Amino acid sequence: MKREIIITSDGSTTIHLPDWNEQYHSKHGAIQEAYHVFIKSGLALQKKEEISILEIGFGTGLNCFITFLERKSESIKKINYVGVEAYPVINEEVAKLNYVAELKAEKQQTIFDNMHGFSWDKKHEITADFSLTKRQQFFKDIDDKNQFDLIYFDAFAAEHQPDLWTEAIFKSMFEALQDNGILVTYCAKGSVRRAMQAVGFTVERLAGPPGKREMLRATKRTEELK
Repeated sequence: MKREIIITSDGSTTIHLPDWNEQYHSKHGAIQEAYHVFIKSGLALQKKEEISILEIGFGTGLNCFITFLERKSESIKKINYVGVEAYPVINEEVAKLNYVAELKAEKQQTIFDNMHGFSWDKKHEITADFSLTKRQQFFKDIDDKNQFDLIYFDAFAAEHQPDLWTEAIFKSMFEALQDNGILVTYCAKGSVRRAMQAVGFTVERLAGPPGKREMLRATKRTEELK
């Protein structure tokens, strides 16, 4: 499928798929969306000293890079980050992404480059407090159990890939989370919310990022299922 680099409304780049009229990130602002959905509504709620994050759709590496930049907090001392991607972005596309400049993180350019350059299916210690494992894998094949504190669910929109937003997928997400773990996503479709609830999640509607009225946050509370 054809892919091209475009500029979103906040000046940051994303990858556009003309055949679907779909983007890897919001056309209203890739960086703004990442901060609102995944950092403010997900990472900021974490209180454990060591946390594990699963990203569904590693893509451009933006969510991972911002998480690395925002990893310092009063509570979090170590992040183990796992990014799953079936169709990795190629080097020529990575070179056209402007996230390092837009985030004023020039001193971390090598970190961003390494995130894309690291080999797949192997754990890499980026710093003493941040590790990255990239898995080239279809989402339906994820079978982790009670491993993660937080899931960034950043798959393509349901209208283009409905099979990624089903009860079966969210059951595997539920099982991958530890108790009280949370999943955050930009999506707010009623069918998605109902699929999450059907497998046991407690689901909240939250104010969405620029260009979207709402988003969803789902919590695994197993005590409520007993």
